[in-house]
Amino acid sequence: MLQIPSIRQHQAEMVERLLVRGKDFSEEIKEILSLDDERKSTQAKLDDILSQSNKLAKEIGQLFKGGSVDEANKLKALVGDLKEESAQLKEKQSTLESQITKLLYEIPNVPHPSVPAGKSDADNEVVSEHPIEINLPDNAQPHWELAKTYNLINFELGVKLTGAGFPVYTGYGARLQRGLIQFFLDEANKAGYTEIIPPLMVNEASGYGTGQLPDKEGQMYHVTADDLYLIPTAEVPITNLYRDEMVNEDALPIKMTGYTPCFRREAGSYGKDVRGLNRLHQFDKVEIVRIEHPDNSYQALDEMVAYVEGLLKALELPYRKLRLCGGDLGFTSVLTFDLEVYSAAQERWLEVSSISNFETFQANRLKLRVKGKDKKKQLAHTLNGSALALPRILAAILENNQTADGIAVPKILQPYVGCEIIKN
Repeated sequence: MLQIPSIRQHQAEMVERLLVRGKDFSEEIKEILSLDDERKSTQAKLDDILSQSNKLAKEIGQLFKGGSVDEANKLKALVGDLKEESAQLKEKQSTLESQITKLLYEIPNVPHPSVPAGKSDADNEVVSEHPIEINLPDNAQPHWELAKTYNLINFELGVKLTGAGFPVYTGYGARLQRGLIQFFLDEANKAGYTEIIPPLMVNEASGYGTGQLPDKEGQMYHVTADDLYLIPTAEVPITNLYRDEMVNEDALPIKMTGYTPCFRREAGSYGKDVRGLNRLHQFDKVEIVRIEHPDNSYQALDEMVAYVEGLLKALELPYRKLRLCGGDLGFTSVLTFDLEVYSAAQERWLEVSSISNFETFQANRLKLRVKGKDKKKQLAHTLNGSALALPRILAAILENNQTADGIAVPKILQPYVGCEIIKN
Protein backbone atom coordinates (compact mmCIF):
# COMPACT_ATOMS: atom_id res chain seq x y z
CA MET A 1 0.00 0.00 0.00
CA LEU A 2 1.33 3.41 -0.97
CA GLN A 3 2.07 5.96 1.73
CA ILE A 4 0.21 9.28 1.63
CA PRO A 5 3.26 11.43 2.56
CA SER A 6 5.16 9.80 -0.30
CA ILE A 7 2.23 10.39 -2.67
CA ARG A 8 2.18 14.09 -1.71
CA GLN A 9 5.92 14.43 -2.19
CA HIS A 10 6.15 12.51 -5.48
CA GLN A 11 2.65 12.80 -6.94
CA ALA A 12 3.58 13.64 -10.54
CA GLU A 13 6.36 11.05 -10.65
CA MET A 14 4.09 8.33 -9.23
CA VAL A 15 1.33 9.02 -11.74
CA GLU A 16 3.87 8.89 -14.57
CA ARG A 17 5.44 5.63 -13.38
CA LEU A 18 2.03 4.00 -12.83
CA LEU A 19 1.22 4.70 -16.48
CA VAL A 20 3.81 2.01 -17.29
CA ARG A 21 1.21 -0.46 -15.99
CA GLY A 22 -1.17 0.68 -18.73
CA LYS A 23 -3.61 2.62 -16.55
CA ASP A 24 -3.94 6.23 -15.44
CA PHE A 25 -4.37 6.46 -11.66
CA SER A 26 -4.21 10.27 -11.50
CA GLU A 27 -7.88 10.70 -10.54
CA GLU A 28 -7.67 8.10 -7.78
CA ILE A 29 -4.56 9.78 -6.38
CA LYS A 30 -6.22 13.21 -6.52
CA GLU A 31 -9.23 11.81 -4.67
CA ILE A 32 -7.00 10.27 -1.99
CA LEU A 33 -5.23 13.58 -1.40
CA SER A 34 -8.52 15.49 -1.35
CA LEU A 35 -9.98 13.06 1.19
CA ASP A 36 -6.80 13.30 3.23
CA ASP A 37 -7.06 17.11 3.22
CA GLU A 38 -10.62 16.78 4.52
CA ARG A 39 -9.44 14.27 7.11
CA LYS A 40 -6.77 16.70 8.33
CA SER A 41 -9.31 19.53 8.51
CA THR A 42 -11.71 17.31 10.45
CA GLN A 43 -8.93 16.27 12.80
CA ALA A 44 -8.01 19.92 13.39
CA LYS A 45 -11.65 20.74 14.29
CA LEU A 46 -11.80 17.72 16.55
CA ASP A 47 -8.57 18.69 18.29
CA ASP A 48 -9.91 22.21 18.79
CA ILE A 49 -13.16 20.94 20.30
CA LEU A 50 -11.29 18.59 22.62
CA SER A 51 -9.09 21.48 23.71
CA GLN A 52 -12.15 23.65 24.37
CA SER A 53 -13.81 20.84 26.30
CA ASN A 54 -10.76 20.34 28.52
CA LYS A 55 -10.52 24.06 29.16
CA LEU A 56 -14.22 24.34 30.03
CA ALA A 57 -14.00 21.30 32.33
CA LYS A 58 -11.38 23.10 34.39
CA GLU A 59 -13.49 26.29 34.48
CA ILE A 60 -16.58 24.31 35.55
CA GLY A 61 -14.66 22.79 38.41
CA GLN A 62 -13.52 26.21 39.59
CA LEU A 63 -17.05 27.64 39.31
CA PHE A 64 -18.54 24.84 41.37
CA LYS A 65 -15.85 25.36 43.99
CA GLY A 66 -16.65 29.08 44.03
CA GLY A 67 -20.38 28.46 44.38
CA SER A 68 -21.31 29.77 40.90
CA VAL A 69 -23.61 26.82 40.22
CA ASP A 70 -25.81 28.44 37.55
CA GLU A 71 -22.83 29.60 35.50
CA ALA A 72 -21.20 26.19 35.91
CA ASN A 73 -24.35 24.44 34.64
CA LYS A 74 -24.45 26.70 31.57
CA LEU A 75 -20.90 25.70 30.76
CA LYS A 76 -21.79 22.03 31.33
CA ALA A 77 -24.54 22.37 28.71
CA LEU A 78 -22.00 23.89 26.33
CA VAL A 79 -19.62 20.97 26.97
CA GLY A 80 -22.50 18.59 26.14
CA ASP A 81 -22.96 20.32 22.77
CA LEU A 82 -19.24 20.06 22.15
CA LYS A 83 -19.31 16.32 22.97
CA GLU A 84 -22.12 15.78 20.46
CA GLU A 85 -20.20 17.72 17.81
CA SER A 86 -17.06 15.76 18.71
CA ALA A 87 -18.90 12.43 18.21
CA GLN A 88 -20.10 13.57 14.77
CA LEU A 89 -16.57 14.60 13.80
CA LYS A 90 -15.16 11.26 14.99
CA GLU A 91 -17.70 9.40 12.87
CA LYS A 92 -16.83 11.56 9.88
CA GLN A 93 -13.12 10.97 10.53
CA SER A 94 -13.66 7.22 10.62
CA THR A 95 -15.60 7.32 7.34
CA LEU A 96 -12.90 9.38 5.65
CA GLU A 97 -10.17 7.01 6.84
CA SER A 98 -12.11 4.01 5.51
CA GLN A 99 -12.59 5.72 2.13
CA ILE A 100 -8.88 6.55 1.91
CA THR A 101 -7.82 3.01 2.86
CA LYS A 102 -10.21 1.48 0.33
CA LEU A 103 -8.78 3.67 -2.45
CA LEU A 104 -5.20 2.92 -1.39
CA TYR A 105 -5.95 -0.82 -1.57
CA GLU A 106 -6.97 -0.38 -5.22
CA ILE A 107 -3.76 1.32 -6.38
CA PRO A 108 -0.84 -0.98 -7.28
CA ASN A 109 2.77 -0.43 -6.37
CA VAL A 110 4.78 2.13 -8.34
CA PRO A 111 7.08 0.39 -10.85
CA HIS A 112 10.84 0.85 -10.63
CA PRO A 113 12.29 3.22 -13.28
CA SER A 114 13.91 0.22 -15.01
CA VAL A 115 10.52 -1.47 -15.63
CA PRO A 116 9.71 -1.24 -19.35
CA ALA A 117 6.28 -0.22 -20.61
CA GLY A 118 4.16 -2.99 -22.07
CA LYS A 119 0.74 -4.57 -22.06
CA SER A 120 1.44 -8.28 -21.56
CA ASP A 121 4.13 -10.94 -21.13
CA ALA A 122 4.91 -10.53 -24.83
CA ASP A 123 6.48 -7.16 -23.93
CA ASN A 124 8.78 -8.47 -21.18
CA GLU A 125 12.47 -7.70 -21.63
CA VAL A 126 14.85 -10.63 -22.12
CA VAL A 127 17.84 -9.81 -19.91
CA SER A 128 19.91 -12.93 -20.61
CA GLU A 129 19.69 -16.45 -22.07
CA HIS A 130 21.56 -19.54 -20.95
CA PRO A 131 21.09 -22.30 -23.55
CA ILE A 132 22.09 -25.94 -23.16
CA GLU A 133 22.32 -28.35 -26.06
CA ILE A 134 19.49 -30.88 -25.92
CA ASN A 135 19.36 -33.95 -28.15
CA LEU A 136 15.91 -35.45 -28.16
CA PRO A 137 15.04 -38.86 -29.63
CA ASP A 138 12.99 -38.97 -32.83
CA ASN A 139 9.86 -39.97 -30.92
CA ALA A 140 10.17 -37.19 -28.32
CA GLN A 141 6.96 -36.58 -26.36
CA PRO A 142 5.58 -33.79 -24.16
CA HIS A 143 5.54 -34.49 -20.44
CA TRP A 144 1.85 -35.43 -20.24
CA GLU A 145 2.54 -38.32 -22.62
CA LEU A 146 5.76 -39.27 -20.82
CA ALA A 147 3.81 -39.28 -17.55
CA LYS A 148 1.56 -42.02 -18.97
CA THR A 149 4.39 -44.02 -20.55
CA TYR A 150 6.43 -44.18 -17.33
CA ASN A 151 3.52 -44.14 -14.82
CA LEU A 152 4.72 -40.89 -13.25
CA ILE A 153 1.62 -38.69 -13.06
CA ASN A 154 -2.04 -39.62 -13.40
CA PHE A 155 -4.10 -36.64 -14.48
CA GLU A 156 -7.30 -38.68 -14.92
CA LEU A 157 -7.19 -39.93 -11.32
CA GLY A 158 -6.82 -36.32 -10.18
CA VAL A 159 -10.00 -35.46 -12.06
CA LYS A 160 -11.75 -38.41 -10.42
CA LEU A 161 -10.67 -37.37 -6.92
CA THR A 162 -11.03 -33.60 -7.21
CA GLY A 163 -11.12 -32.11 -10.70
CA ALA A 164 -8.87 -30.87 -13.49
CA GLY A 165 -5.65 -29.27 -12.28
CA PHE A 166 -5.14 -31.64 -9.31
CA PRO A 167 -2.73 -34.35 -10.55
CA VAL A 168 -1.77 -37.55 -8.73
CA TYR A 169 1.99 -38.28 -8.67
CA THR A 170 2.91 -41.95 -8.58
CA GLY A 171 6.08 -44.04 -8.36
CA TYR A 172 9.12 -42.23 -9.69
CA GLY A 173 6.96 -39.20 -10.42
CA ALA A 174 6.34 -38.86 -6.69
CA ARG A 175 10.02 -39.53 -5.94
CA LEU A 176 11.12 -36.86 -8.42
CA GLN A 177 8.67 -34.41 -6.87
CA ARG A 178 9.84 -35.17 -3.35
CA GLY A 179 13.48 -35.13 -4.43
CA LEU A 180 13.13 -31.69 -5.99
CA ILE A 181 11.49 -30.32 -2.83
CA GLN A 182 14.24 -31.70 -0.62
CA PHE A 183 16.98 -30.47 -2.97
CA PHE A 184 15.53 -26.95 -2.99
CA LEU A 185 15.20 -26.89 0.81
CA ASP A 186 18.73 -28.24 1.31
CA GLU A 187 20.15 -25.55 -0.98
CA ALA A 188 18.15 -22.81 0.75
CA ASN A 189 19.49 -24.01 4.09
CA LYS A 190 23.05 -23.80 2.77
CA ALA A 191 22.34 -20.24 1.59
CA GLY A 192 21.32 -19.16 5.08
CA TYR A 193 17.53 -19.33 4.81
CA THR A 194 15.67 -20.52 7.90
CA GLU A 195 13.08 -23.17 7.07
CA ILE A 196 9.47 -22.47 8.04
CA ILE A 197 6.51 -24.85 7.89
CA PRO A 198 3.54 -22.47 7.89
CA PRO A 199 -0.24 -23.07 7.91
CA LEU A 200 -1.82 -23.71 4.50
CA MET A 201 -4.80 -21.48 5.31
CA VAL A 202 -4.65 -17.85 6.40
CA ASN A 203 -7.09 -15.30 7.75
CA GLU A 204 -8.25 -12.17 5.98
CA ALA A 205 -5.70 -9.94 7.74
CA SER A 206 -2.86 -12.04 6.31
CA GLY A 207 -4.33 -11.80 2.81
CA TYR A 208 -4.48 -8.02 3.08
CA GLY A 209 -1.02 -7.89 4.64
CA THR A 210 0.81 -9.20 1.57
CA GLY A 211 -1.59 -7.76 -1.01
CA GLN A 212 -3.53 -10.83 -2.13
CA LEU A 213 -6.69 -9.17 -0.84
CA PRO A 214 -8.82 -7.51 -1.96
CA ASP A 215 -8.82 -10.40 -4.44
CA LYS A 216 -10.01 -8.68 -7.60
CA GLU A 217 -9.49 -11.67 -9.90
CA GLY A 218 -11.04 -14.23 -7.55
CA GLN A 219 -7.93 -16.40 -7.67
CA MET A 220 -7.87 -17.44 -4.01
CA TYR A 221 -9.88 -20.37 -2.69
CA HIS A 222 -12.10 -19.07 0.11
CA VAL A 223 -13.28 -21.39 2.90
CA THR A 224 -16.40 -19.37 3.59
CA ALA A 225 -17.62 -21.28 6.67
CA ASP A 226 -14.50 -20.23 8.60
CA ASP A 227 -13.59 -17.15 6.55
CA LEU A 228 -10.13 -18.54 5.77
CA TYR A 229 -8.17 -18.63 2.51
CA LEU A 230 -6.06 -21.43 1.03
CA ILE A 231 -2.62 -19.96 0.39
CA PRO A 232 -1.63 -19.20 -3.23
CA THR A 233 2.03 -19.20 -2.14
CA ALA A 234 4.09 -19.62 1.03
CA GLU A 235 4.94 -15.92 0.73
CA VAL A 236 1.63 -15.08 2.41
CA PRO A 237 1.98 -16.87 5.77
CA ILE A 238 5.76 -16.54 5.97
CA THR A 239 5.83 -12.78 5.38
CA ASN A 240 2.90 -12.33 7.76
CA LEU A 241 4.98 -13.82 10.57
CA TYR A 242 6.29 -10.26 10.89
CA ARG A 243 2.96 -8.44 10.70
CA ASP A 244 2.76 -5.72 13.38
CA GLU A 245 6.41 -6.26 14.30
CA MET A 246 9.31 -3.90 15.00
CA VAL A 247 12.60 -5.44 13.87
CA ASN A 248 15.96 -4.21 15.10
CA GLU A 249 18.32 -3.24 12.29
CA ASP A 250 20.93 -5.65 13.69
CA ALA A 251 18.57 -8.58 13.04
CA LEU A 252 18.53 -7.93 9.29
CA PRO A 253 18.54 -9.51 6.84
CA ILE A 254 15.84 -11.98 7.80
CA LYS A 255 15.96 -14.88 5.33
CA MET A 256 13.23 -17.53 5.37
CA THR A 257 12.25 -20.45 3.17
CA GLY A 258 9.29 -22.78 3.14
CA TYR A 259 7.84 -25.63 1.15
CA THR A 260 4.06 -25.68 0.78
CA PRO A 261 1.39 -26.85 -1.60
CA CYS A 262 -0.10 -23.79 -3.31
CA PHE A 263 -3.73 -23.35 -4.32
CA ARG A 264 -4.91 -21.10 -7.15
CA ARG A 265 -8.25 -21.05 -8.90
CA GLU A 266 -6.60 -19.89 -12.16
CA ALA A 267 -9.97 -18.61 -13.32
CA GLY A 268 -10.16 -18.12 -17.08
CA SER A 269 -7.20 -20.41 -17.88
CA TYR A 270 -7.78 -22.76 -20.79
CA GLY A 271 -6.26 -24.03 -24.04
CA LYS A 272 -3.13 -25.90 -25.06
CA ASP A 273 -0.84 -23.78 -22.87
CA VAL A 274 -2.41 -25.19 -19.71
CA ARG A 275 -2.06 -28.89 -20.58
CA GLY A 276 -0.47 -31.31 -18.14
CA LEU A 277 1.65 -29.57 -15.52
CA ASN A 278 1.75 -26.22 -17.30
CA ARG A 279 -0.98 -24.71 -15.11
CA LEU A 280 -2.50 -26.33 -12.03
CA HIS A 281 -4.93 -25.51 -9.24
CA GLN A 282 -2.72 -27.26 -6.68
CA PHE A 283 1.05 -27.41 -7.01
CA ASP A 284 4.16 -27.59 -4.86
CA LYS A 285 6.62 -24.76 -4.45
CA VAL A 286 9.59 -23.80 -2.31
CA GLU A 287 9.60 -20.07 -1.56
CA ILE A 288 12.31 -17.75 -0.32
CA VAL A 289 11.36 -14.59 1.58
CA ARG A 290 13.57 -11.75 2.79
CA ILE A 291 13.02 -8.78 5.07
CA GLU A 292 15.63 -6.13 4.40
CA HIS A 293 16.74 -2.66 5.37
CA PRO A 294 15.64 -0.24 2.60
CA ASP A 295 19.30 0.51 1.80
CA ASN A 296 20.02 -3.16 0.98
CA SER A 297 16.92 -4.48 -0.79
CA TYR A 298 18.15 -4.19 -4.37
CA GLN A 299 21.41 -5.94 -3.55
CA ALA A 300 19.25 -8.63 -1.93
CA LEU A 301 17.12 -8.87 -5.09
CA ASP A 302 20.23 -9.47 -7.20
CA GLU A 303 21.41 -12.13 -4.73
CA MET A 304 18.05 -13.90 -4.87
CA VAL A 305 18.01 -13.94 -8.67
CA ALA A 306 21.57 -15.30 -8.77
CA TYR A 307 20.63 -17.95 -6.19
CA VAL A 308 17.67 -19.22 -8.24
CA GLU A 309 19.80 -19.19 -11.40
CA GLY A 310 22.25 -21.43 -9.53
CA LEU A 311 19.47 -23.97 -8.93
CA LEU A 312 18.61 -24.07 -12.62
CA LYS A 313 22.26 -24.53 -13.54
CA ALA A 314 22.56 -27.39 -11.05
CA LEU A 315 19.53 -29.04 -12.69
CA GLU A 316 21.19 -28.57 -16.10
CA LEU A 317 18.18 -26.78 -17.54
CA PRO A 318 18.31 -24.14 -20.29
CA TYR A 319 16.84 -20.92 -18.97
CA ARG A 320 16.45 -17.22 -19.56
CA LYS A 321 15.97 -14.20 -17.31
CA LEU A 322 13.24 -11.63 -18.00
CA ARG A 323 12.50 -8.20 -16.58
CA LEU A 324 8.72 -7.92 -16.40
CA CYS A 325 7.06 -5.02 -18.19
CA GLY A 326 4.48 -2.80 -16.50
CA GLY A 327 1.51 -4.70 -17.92
CA ASP A 328 2.76 -8.04 -16.57
CA LEU A 329 4.07 -6.75 -13.25
CA GLY A 330 2.33 -8.06 -10.13
CA PHE A 331 0.07 -5.69 -8.19
CA THR A 332 2.42 -5.45 -5.19
CA SER A 333 5.77 -5.49 -6.99
CA VAL A 334 8.15 -2.63 -7.80
CA LEU A 335 10.48 -4.80 -9.87
CA THR A 336 10.23 -8.47 -10.86
CA PHE A 337 12.56 -10.82 -12.67
CA ASP A 338 11.10 -14.01 -14.09
CA LEU A 339 13.17 -17.09 -14.83
CA GLU A 340 11.89 -19.41 -17.55
CA VAL A 341 13.13 -22.85 -18.56
CA TYR A 342 12.98 -24.09 -22.13
CA SER A 343 10.83 -27.12 -22.86
CA ALA A 344 12.37 -28.79 -25.88
CA ALA A 345 9.45 -31.14 -26.48
CA GLN A 346 6.86 -28.34 -26.31
CA GLU A 347 9.24 -25.87 -27.97
CA ARG A 348 8.27 -23.10 -25.56
CA TRP A 349 9.49 -21.26 -22.50
CA LEU A 350 7.91 -22.11 -19.14
CA GLU A 351 7.94 -19.68 -16.21
CA VAL A 352 9.37 -21.36 -13.09
CA SER A 353 10.26 -18.44 -10.83
CA SER A 354 9.32 -14.83 -10.11
CA ILE A 355 11.64 -12.86 -7.83
CA SER A 356 10.28 -9.51 -6.66
CA ASN A 357 11.12 -6.49 -4.57
CA PHE A 358 8.03 -4.90 -3.00
CA GLU A 359 9.97 -2.11 -1.23
CA THR A 360 7.62 -0.73 1.50
CA PHE A 361 4.31 -1.69 -0.20
CA GLN A 362 3.71 -4.86 1.84
CA ALA A 363 5.45 -3.52 4.93
CA ASN A 364 3.05 -0.57 5.07
CA ARG A 365 0.09 -2.95 5.07
CA LEU A 366 1.83 -5.25 7.54
CA LYS A 367 2.98 -2.41 9.81
CA LEU A 368 6.44 -4.00 9.64
CA ARG A 369 9.11 -1.53 10.73
CA VAL A 370 12.85 -1.42 11.28
CA LYS A 371 14.40 0.35 14.27
CA GLY A 372 17.90 1.62 13.62
CA LYS A 373 20.77 2.00 16.04
CA ASP A 374 19.85 5.68 16.23
CA LYS A 375 16.31 4.63 17.33
CA LYS A 376 14.91 5.90 14.02
CA LYS A 377 11.95 3.84 12.81
CA GLN A 378 11.07 3.20 9.17
CA LEU A 379 9.18 0.66 7.09
CA ALA A 380 11.15 -2.43 6.07
CA HIS A 381 11.48 -3.71 2.50
CA THR A 382 10.12 -7.17 1.70
CA LEU A 383 11.13 -9.51 -1.13
CA ASN A 384 10.21 -13.00 -2.22
CA GLY A 385 10.93 -15.50 -4.95
CA SER A 386 10.04 -18.98 -6.16
CA ALA A 387 12.98 -21.29 -5.51
CA LEU A 388 11.43 -23.11 -7.20
CA ALA A 389 7.89 -23.85 -8.46
CA LEU A 390 7.85 -27.56 -9.19
CA PRO A 391 5.30 -28.35 -11.94
CA ARG A 392 7.07 -26.74 -14.88
CA ILE A 393 10.50 -27.67 -13.53
CA LEU A 394 9.36 -31.29 -13.48
CA ALA A 395 7.84 -30.91 -16.96
CA ALA A 396 11.11 -29.55 -18.37
CA ILE A 397 13.19 -32.26 -16.65
CA LEU A 398 11.01 -35.01 -18.11
CA GLU A 399 10.91 -33.55 -21.61
CA ASN A 400 14.52 -32.41 -21.92
CA ASN A 401 16.01 -35.57 -20.44
CA GLN A 402 14.06 -38.20 -22.35
CA THR A 403 16.21 -40.71 -24.22
CA ALA A 404 15.66 -43.89 -26.18
CA ASP A 405 16.32 -45.85 -22.96
CA GLY A 406 14.21 -43.80 -20.55
CA ILE A 407 14.30 -40.49 -18.70
CA ALA A 408 17.75 -39.50 -17.41
CA VAL A 409 17.69 -38.07 -13.89
CA PRO A 410 19.87 -34.94 -13.46
CA LYS A 411 23.03 -35.84 -11.51
CA ILE A 412 22.18 -33.47 -8.67
CA LEU A 413 18.86 -35.30 -8.11
CA GLN A 414 20.09 -38.87 -8.38
CA PRO A 415 20.82 -39.25 -4.63
CA TYR A 416 17.29 -38.01 -3.89
CA VAL A 417 15.52 -40.12 -6.50
CA GLY A 418 17.62 -43.26 -6.12
CA CYS A 419 18.40 -43.95 -9.77
CA GLU A 420 20.21 -42.55 -12.82
CA ILE A 421 17.49 -43.29 -15.33
CA ILE A 422 13.77 -43.91 -15.09
CA LYS A 423 12.74 -46.83 -17.28
CA ASN A 424 9.38 -48.10 -18.36
